[in-house]
Amino acid sequence: MYCEVYILDVPYHLDRPFDYICSDRVAVGDIVRVPFGKADKLRLGLVTAIKQTVEAANLKPVHSLLDGRLRLTEQMCGLCLFLKEHTLCTVGEAVKCILPPGALTDKLNESVRRTCVLAINSAEAEALLTLPGRRGIRSEGQKSIIKYLLGIGSADYELVRSLPGVSYAHISALRERGVISVTESENIRNPYASYALVRDTSEIVLSPAQNEAYSTVMELYSADAPKCALLHGVTGSGKTKIILKAIDKCIEDKKTVIMMVPEISLTPQTVGIFCKRYGERVAVIHSSLSAGERTDAWRRIRRGDVDLVIGTRSAVFAPLENIGMIVIDEEHEHTYKSESDPKYHAREVASYICGKTNALLLLASATPSIESYYKAKNGIYTLISLRERYGGVKLPDAIIVDMREELRLGNTSPISQRLVESLTEVSENEEQAILFLNRRGYNSQISCKSCGDVVTCPRCTVSLTYHTDPSGGKMLCHLCGYTSPVPRSCESCGGTELSFLGYGTQKVESELSQYLSDMRVMRMDADTTSGKLAYDRMLEDFRASRADILLGTQMVAKGHDFPKVSLVGVVLADTSLFVSDFRASEKTFSLLTQVIGRAGRALKNGRAVIQTFAPKNEIIRLACLQDYEKFYEGEIALRRELLYPPFCDMATLTVTGEDEVAVLRDAKTLSDALVGKINADGGKNPFMVFGPFEAGVYRVNEKYRMRMVVKCRLNRATRAMLAELLREISRSSRDTSVSIDLNPMTVS
Repeated sequence: MYCEVYILDVPYHLDRPFDYICSDRVAVGDIVRVPFGKADKLRLGLVTAIKQTVEAANLKPVHSLLDGRLRLTEQMCGLCLFLKEHTLCTVGEAVKCILPPGALTDKLNESVRRTCVLAINSAEAEALLTLPGRRGIRSEGQKSIIKYLLGIGSADYELVRSLPGVSYAHISALRERGVISVTESENIRNPYASYALVRDTSEIVLSPAQNEAYSTVMELYSADAPKCALLHGVTGSGKTKIILKAIDKCIEDKKTVIMMVPEISLTPQTVGIFCKRYGERVAVIHSSLSAGERTDAWRRIRRGDVDLVIGTRSAVFAPLENIGMIVIDEEHEHTYKSESDPKYHAREVASYICGKTNALLLLASATPSIESYYKAKNGIYTLISLRERYGGVKLPDAIIVDMREELRLGNTSPISQRLVESLTEVSENEEQAILFLNRRGYNSQISCKSCGDVVTCPRCTVSLTYHTDPSGGKMLCHLCGYTSPVPRSCESCGGTELSFLGYGTQKVESELSQYLSDMRVMRMDADTTSGKLAYDRMLEDFRASRADILLGTQMVAKGHDFPKVSLVGVVLADTSLFVSDFRASEKTFSLLTQVIGRAGRALKNGRAVIQTFAPKNEIIRLACLQDYEKFYEGEIALRRELLYPPFCDMATLTVTGEDEVAVLRDAKTLSDALVGKINADGGKNPFMVFGPFEAGVYRVNEKYRMRMVVKCRLNRATRAMLAELLREISRSSRDTSVSIDLNPMTVS
């Protein structure tokens, strides 16, 4: 017998199937070790086909199987090849997405729990403690173990080892005498196990509008064919209730569900809701879990112990059988698109899986992506709308504050007088507030007053951000992590007068402590949530009213439901509005709409204070009105006129390397090769090519980046042409690397 094997760790131009001789133990989906190359070095590979005959001679045999439990199903193998074709990754990169982290080296990263058990009865144990000489136990350490186990019968191995005066030798000696035994059992690491201790079996009561939406969802679910629906509802309209009731139906029908959320910070709230309802048959997958915890979740899913998987983008690869529905909450979020290979979008992967399993793909958002809403308006997706908040709760009243006027009145603080007054009212009413600023750190940059030079990162073409800390502060690069002390003088001219410009969450936190010293502030950004499950603890503390103000970056802006929050403040609404990205307006509108929607979600009237230097901007005005339809009409007209998605597809081609000359040379080579292929195509597929030009950030972590942007229509022929281009460049380029991102979230 023979098999086709994709080697898992090879450059793109070698990513093709190789034939090997195999035994009948080898099956499609197996991870095998095979000799590869002239030196016959053992490499891991994925078996994608079994054949009875081959044309080639002198084939090498498969060396061994890695681990039978890692065998990919037919659907998983198909998904690997789908990712290879649609994201231009290698099969090895796809396999690493599908398998749990470390699986290809650590054999599933298993954890075993060892338990010490008393192997004799109580009378015999008491006798050993009292009998003289060799018949009894003389070691005090061994006696301590017996006495401890007499009371409870068994205990964790490490707990017994930690008893005073006890060593591993004492445990081994008692095992040899048959006094105790040590058993081993599977240890499932699940940090969310406690969430299932409190169960919620209450009936879900829907409003008439929700019930109508649910009926449409059920009609699509029951079609026994792949379907996609876009559940578009204003913030607070009760989309989660509809999703819960739909999941109830799936599980009742013995089907499984994937529920995706865009941010790790949303996971604890979502897990809390769903674990209370579905108990231990819920698994959680996201990047903040340890490799062992993710492995154990994968194992539980694979063996059928799970009905519902909750997680961020990688949860779409959960090895569930009999999938009935995949839900993507906040489907517009950019975090669903991977920025590393494979550069997949979770929505496209979910669509592929639903197509293969006849499942329903349910997208949900108050601010859908322009592409998804366009498909819904044109009948490709089924559009389901919820136009009012659940329970008659009103949308927040939004007030726009002109920060230019604040400056004219002498207020140089990032907090306007109106925001201070609103926060004071929150304090007086014993309510809570959320403040949003999508910048971390204290000051955005430090510049010299004499020559104007800005303190920049030596590895990247960006300014360093000033961060405070107990040691007195530091300069930090948010791209590569480079740190340096705060300068005392300018490196360029030696000037000692330095300006600290701009502000981030640390600065706002400091200002709040001065203006509102009686209010407790909790800052939530990348600096305060680096610890494991830090998101969970902070959100639980805020929900328990251990803080009055939750201040943070975009992790506080969406999806959360805090009943006591009556005020939302946007410290600076302009941060994402004027960047060179065709999605800038969409991202700004979405972010502002989402954060404004966090206010007034119970029976309290919500308010939002939006601070901006562009108070008449139409995007900000429409976000304050929560008018998505009006925003969409303007945005879709602009994209049609300028030919941007959804009226075309886009691809970015990036050349990266440490040698700037080589990067510039290979960018020119890439450009010539691309233009040559387009000309050879004879105009069958339309292309518009821009560049090569320097990337928005030219150097990152000592690597230069040149970029090309292509507008095209992605079909099989176009992807094949780009794949051929990537193979050729991969084969010839030595000093640089080339990557292609299809329909990226940003093209700057």
